[in-house]
Amino acid sequence: MKSIEIDDDLYAFIASQTKHIGENASQILRRLLLTEEREEAPAAVSAPQTVSVEPENVAQAVVEDSQEQLDNKVDVSPEVSSTEEVVATAPVDANNDILSQVTAEALSGYTKRVDQFLFILGEAHRLNQGKFAAVEAIKGKNRTYFAQSKESLLLNGSSTNPKQIPNSPFWVVTNNNTAKKISMLQNVLLTLGYEQNIVETLVSRFS
Repeated sequence: MKSIEIDDDLYAFIASQTKHIGENASQILRRLLLTEEREEAPAAVSAPQTVSVEPENVAQAVVEDSQEQLDNKVDVSPEVSSTEEVVATAPVDANNDILSQVTAEALSGYTKRVDQFLFILGEAHRLNQGKFAAVEAIKGKNRTYFAQSKESLLLNGSSTNPKQIPNSPFWVVTNNNTAKKISMLQNVLLTLGYEQNIVETLVSRFS
């Protein structure tokens, strides 16, 4: 093995010609000088500095310089770093989901109207957990319809018969007639952003 002295611009040129990790200086120079035609190297911009490079250290230096060049060139924006990320954050079309869940067959499994009412509310919550709290704004003249505790509903009306919406932290008053339950369902679905035709379909299945 021989030690050689090379100028800075030549060293940089050799480093820039690395094609794969682990390629040493001898392999790079052999490929460039013996098997490929190359253009004349650009003239040095600044005065060269003489450095002493041990052959066994050239390969590692070349790899480090090449990696630094790649790091400087690659600029990946976090907002578009992967397709999976974009897909994961895309809004879910809850309109179709609720129609496929609240079917006439599913409702027929409940013999009591109040249980059907709670089932629909439970599905609406499951598909819209992040914004379901907005339904607490739906109120009557002298009564609160929705709350996150049974006690809150008992304090805001008499004979409210509060029941918990399935698989949710929310409670709803249930001692009202079918017409009032339909009106409450319509307000809930519209508050959650469902389109009018979806609301009408769901209400027709309940009524």
